[in-house]
Amino acid sequence: MSPNQPTLLTRRARGMRSEPTIAEQKLWISLRNQQFAGLKFRRQVPVGSYIADFLCFEKMLIIEADGDQHGENRSDSTRDMWLTSQGYIVMRFSNHDILSDIESVLATIARELGLVW
Repeated sequence: MSPNQPTLLTRRARGMRSEPTIAEQKLWISLRNQQFAGLKFRRQVPVGSYIADFLCFEKMLIIEADGDQHGENRSDSTRDMWLTSQGYIVMRFSNHDILSDIESVLATIARELGLVW
């Protein structure tokens, strides 16, 4: 593979960006273009061997929008432990919470970062 050719993980992340869930779309509307506390977020970003739903490099914050399949998922725990060991803060929100009460989700993120909301 040439150095300019995207990896499988990068190609997968690009595909995920082109087909976001409804919850990811709703959260992205609030995070994009530095609308959330002036912070720059990227979506579907490869981090190690994982893909983070949303990532703010400045705050080392990863936000995950989780569907029903994520409840008490062992692989999510392993993933979160690895990401945390790399210095990231990982926050998970259910799709239901994002869709039904986005303001509470944003307030929780702000509190975690020590921001006034």
